[in-house]
Amino acid sequence: MKMFGVLCLGAFLAAAAPVHAAPQDRRSDQEAARAGRLQGKLLPLRTIEARVVPQMERQGARYLGFDFDSGTGIYTLKFLRNGNVIWIDVDGRTGQVMSRSGG
Repeated sequence: MKMFGVLCLGAFLAAAAPVHAAPQDRRSDQEAARAGRLQGKLLPLRTIEARVVPQMERQGARYLGFDFDSGTGIYTLKFLRNGNVIWIDVDGRTGQVMSRSGG
C-alpha cells in the first residue's frame, strides 16, 4: 500500500511539472537574466529567493527551484507541501509576488 502511495505521488508530480524548455531556450533565458541583472533591470535571484523562500518554509513548504521567463521577466519559484506543488510567480524587476497557484 505504501508503494502505491509513492507511485501515485510520483505520477502526480510528473503530471504537474511544467514542460521544460529546450536547452538552447533555457540558455537564452539564463543569458537574458544575467544581462538584466548587469543592466540593473532585474533583481538577483538570490534577493528574490531571500524574500519568498523563508515565508514559504514557515508555511511548511520545501523549495524545489525556479524557472525564469526572459520574455516577461518573471521568476517562477516552485515549492512542495504535503504532496502538492505550489508555484509562486515573482516580478524579476520589483521582487513583488504576482500570483500563486497550486497547493
